[in-house]
Amino acid sequence: MLASELYITFHGIGEPRVALTPGEERYFVSREQFETAVETLARLEDQYGIRAHVTFDDGNLSDFEVGLPVLQKHGRKGRFFVVAGRIGKEGYLSAAQIRELSSAGMEIGSHGYDHVSWRGLDDAGRQREFTDARRKIEDVLGRPVTTAALPFGGFDRYLLNHLKKTGFKRIYTSSQGLAMSGSWFCPRRSLTRDFDPAAGLAELAKPPAKFKGMAYAAARRLRYRF
Repeated sequence: MLASELYITFHGIGEPRVALTPGEERYFVSREQFETAVETLARLEDQYGIRAHVTFDDGNLSDFEVGLPVLQKHGRKGRFFVVAGRIGKEGYLSAAQIRELSSAGMEIGSHGYDHVSWRGLDDAGRQREFTDARRKIEDVLGRPVTTAALPFGGFDRYLLNHLKKTGFKRIYTSSQGLAMSGSWFCPRRSLTRDFDPAAGLAELAKPPAKFKGMAYAAARRLRYRF
């Protein structure tokens, strides 16, 4: 089976509402870029026989103000990975907005508590980032949270095995390649402000990308043993 699932990720749309860490601003795309990307997905699906998906990290307010209405306009569902410690803070999603996203059919997942790397965490860090964050988001939603996106995309064998034992049904990263259908480990492509979705997305969906995605998936299973 060839890889055939394209996941693209957004971290913010439009102008940031809060101060960003150095380098983070390149992940805030314009509204025009975002809308062009979403509009392009249907054509790519028809032309290359893939399935395309939209995800959001960090829980920025633009997820609700821009992301949700554009997705609804094009009949698409999104996956929103929330930083639990930012819920209700200026520039980020409120609890009510997260519930509204869920009611609209969007998936809500965890992006940790404090937006720190999950590699090398001690017991207290794992408790806060994996368990406490998940519970806080579940309290907001009133239902289980079963998916997570790794902050900064970093991972190793120990982290992946721990996440699997923790009970997450799927984890999302920033690795290369198309995803295998139904795979527990899901690679994604983060779009940046210098990315041209009208031209660039096609390169991620063409037939060679399907073979590469399958090869990447096999190599990861061997290396990380998940």
